[in-house]
Amino acid sequence: MTPGDLKPESFATYPPLARKVATEEIALLRQLPTAFLPLLLRELIAYDWKFPAERKELDHQFAFLGARTPEELRAWMTPFAQLRLSPELERVDWVKSPAEFSEQLSAHLWATHQIDAFRAAAVDYVHKLNAAKAPEALPAPRLGIVIVGRGAKGSGAPLFRKLRPQGLHYTNVDPQNGVKILIAAVEARAKEHPMPYGHWYIDGGKPEPMAGEGVARVSYPALDRVRAALVAKMRETMQPDGGGPEALRSLLARLGPADLGMSAAEEDAVLNRFQISILTEGSGTQIFSTTFVQWTAREALRRAQCVTLLARYSPRLREGSMTGLLAGANEAPQFDPEGSLIDADMGAYYTWINQQRLAGADEARFLAWFEGGKEALAIGPSMPRGTETNEATGLRELVNRLT
Repeated sequence: MTPGDLKPESFATYPPLARKVATEEIALLRQLPTAFLPLLLRELIAYDWKFPAERKELDHQFAFLGARTPEELRAWMTPFAQLRLSPELERVDWVKSPAEFSEQLSAHLWATHQIDAFRAAAVDYVHKLNAAKAPEALPAPRLGIVIVGRGAKGSGAPLFRKLRPQGLHYTNVDPQNGVKILIAAVEARAKEHPMPYGHWYIDGGKPEPMAGEGVARVSYPALDRVRAALVAKMRETMQPDGGGPEALRSLLARLGPADLGMSAAEEDAVLNRFQISILTEGSGTQIFSTTFVQWTAREALRRAQCVTLLARYSPRLREGSMTGLLAGANEAPQFDPEGSLIDADMGAYYTWINQQRLAGADEARFLAWFEGGKEALAIGPSMPRGTETNEATGLRELVNRLT
């Protein structure tokens, strides 16, 4: 099939919202080259399970392409149309399986030395797409909070070294009821600025209760059953007769909530799909709670573009070979609070970087706190950069200063 052969029934297997968009935009889709269209369909086929921010971006892309004259569209798509595709690649059912096509396209472009041409075309396209997007006002400045060090006495190294040049290092914070205070701050923002998937609480251990709604909640222990089912499938695939790494990669790309024991009644479909993507796309998220928290925070910022994020780290398993961990060699799990603190400290830095990549970075606020301890690092417009204070401060007061 070529793009010009597309018909409304071509999208019969798509979920309802994705199918509606595809049929409404079919005239545009027919004009796009084969090296470009499946990449767009890979995003569209998951439209029903995307966050509102992701749907807006995809809607903007269709509006942007649809507003081009035929001559403009042809000129912008020429670099993609000039890529040479193999007969085998063109025979892939890229309408029903755009992700499979994308994977094979990447391998083909590398093998035929066309990857640089593709990358240049993609970068140019994204620049034009972003330039046409009007900035959107946020309901409130973004606030990121990362809690590190649960159960740890210390790492033996200074905390928040990479973050200190960006803000104010507090060394005399009152830790009493610290976690509850920070969770209450998230709840208050969610109540004041209600928005779907705009406020998040991610926990690597047993999560604290929350009084109200409006906060998307994800925790490592809540996914124990799902992770066990996934690890079992991974273990089976990695057996000598299971297909190896390539088969594992294909398996992970195909898995959905139902494949891992999630019922349709559990939570909501968007959050379910998000959690599955964390476990199937992240390396180590199935085994290490610190990796799980870091990756989930990254994806919540990147995909949901949330305005409030609270990520709380918990002790992870002691390091071992991935083969041994997947094989279930750790019959009696041993945890490493001090090593986990090192992971979490770096994770806090990465979370701040990911928050800075979003709109409104100049006005964004960020707080990292050593749970149960007196150290915290605050970043925001009112916080002097690269400074330190021993002033006695409560966490509630510190949050108020930031917000």
